[in-house]
Amino acid sequence: MGLFGNLFKRGSPRPEPVDLAALRCDVHSHFIPGIDDGAPTLEASMELLHAMRDLGFTKVVTTPHVMSDGYRNTPEIILGGLDKLRREVKAQGLDLAVDAAAEYYLDHELERKVAERQVLTFGKDLLLFELPFVNEPAILLQVVFAMQTQGYRPVLAHPERYGFWQQDLARCEQLKERGVLFQLNTIALMGGYGPSVRKQAEKFIDKGWYELIGSDCHRMDHVHALRDSLTEPYLHKLVDSGKLLNPTL
Repeated sequence: MGLFGNLFKRGSPRPEPVDLAALRCDVHSHFIPGIDDGAPTLEASMELLHAMRDLGFTKVVTTPHVMSDGYRNTPEIILGGLDKLRREVKAQGLDLAVDAAAEYYLDHELERKVAERQVLTFGKDLLLFELPFVNEPAILLQVVFAMQTQGYRPVLAHPERYGFWQQDLARCEQLKERGVLFQLNTIALMGGYGPSVRKQAEKFIDKGWYELIGSDCHRMDHVHALRDSLTEPYLHKLVDSGKLLNPTL
């Protein structure tokens, strides 16, 4: 049956916690103070960054929300916040590299930003975007194509959380066939968003659909949930798969 067969047996002992140092880099978080629904102050940001270092990460790419009807963050606002954060990291002697991109809400404003190349990316042209939680946008494939035409690699944030796909994975498979990378929110695996999201995340892992994993950390209760995720068998399965790009970033 093999290692994972034993791990998934009902009543089996929990595995040892995953060593997050093997991932090296977290790619989805909200640590820049005061510009979205993440850390409200620099002090809160630093508490979170210390916690991420304690978990084993040596780098974080923090990704503030950008949305036309909500957080109208520009590259200038985000990079200004990053400079402030980096200065404090250096002042406190924290051994953690901090970079920034953004989590873009998919709307027509994003399509324009992509066309004008007014977006922040991480790695080699990785562009993180999210969808509404109610319905799939009609322009999804259109905007994905626009990203790719401009030389970006689209990364869909937390696809396991979109309820409109839970009964039909055909659209997800179509996105994978078109080269869209998927990013898992780690705490989905310990039930952080409910049992249906957890089940969806496990399906995606079984299909080998995730290339990136992120904390989506906004506050300290997310850190606690992340710690609680470390003994989840499916987290072991994903990290041990060798598919994750995190260590290369």
